[in-house]
Amino acid sequence: MYFQLLKQLITGIIIYLFFAFTGAYAQTTKFRALAVLSRSDDHEKMMMAAKPFLEKLAKESHFTINITDDTSKINDANLKNYAVFVMVQLAPFDMSYQQQDALQRFVEQGKGWVGIHAAGLTGKDFLAPNTRYWQWFESMMGNVVYSPHPAFQKGTVIIEDRRHPVTRNLPAKMEIEDEWYEYNRSPRGEVHVLATADESSYKQVKPMGDHPIIWTNEHFRRVVYIGIGHSPVLLQNPNYGVLVRDAILWAAKSN
Repeated sequence: MYFQLLKQLITGIIIYLFFAFTGAYAQTTKFRALAVLSRSDDHEKMMMAAKPFLEKLAKESHFTINITDDTSKINDANLKNYAVFVMVQLAPFDMSYQQQDALQRFVEQGKGWVGIHAAGLTGKDFLAPNTRYWQWFESMMGNVVYSPHPAFQKGTVIIEDRRHPVTRNLPAKMEIEDEWYEYNRSPRGEVHVLATADESSYKQVKPMGDHPIIWTNEHFRRVVYIGIGHSPVLLQNPNYGVLVRDAILWAAKSN
């Protein structure tokens, strides 16, 4: 009887360890994301802080993330290994034509895209003469053109959609410091607005009135833009961590 109980106990332990190991392995290989960082001097401090920030998010949420500032990694052969592309302040005009085309194909195939802050720098003002403009990217952004942002200052983000997976774990309002990107018009009507900037909480350059700051584009399966994210201090805000985490997890979903 004693040996039979001992055998059952050992068998139980082996089964438990097997499922614990395979379960943990499955969690760590949930999906793969590629994050490409900006090389702009203006974003250097944020990029230094973004790498450990993203690595921590990935570890805690059980997905794999590869982080680089090498835009040559944006090619068809490499992108096929990933479910999500995270554009961390990398401006669209800092990519070559071939890299732009590869990312466009990636998104049009139904893969996920998360753009943060300077990833949304649409418009032709930044382009050198005789440079091709990536009109498709402007369309993905909701057909808006970036205009000069106001001074870095404290303001309030109002969460408009409290049910969407990207924003449902956030409070109704978040007070942060940022550059509060402005555009030539509101993208509302062409995108699904998740959050807006409360223009009464800071000084604008050109008030937009309706000022979306986080949105998805439902013409694509998994595209989300987060307009806030200039300062590395923001990465210490737990709510911002939740926002970026949930944006990546949502963008990675296959249905």
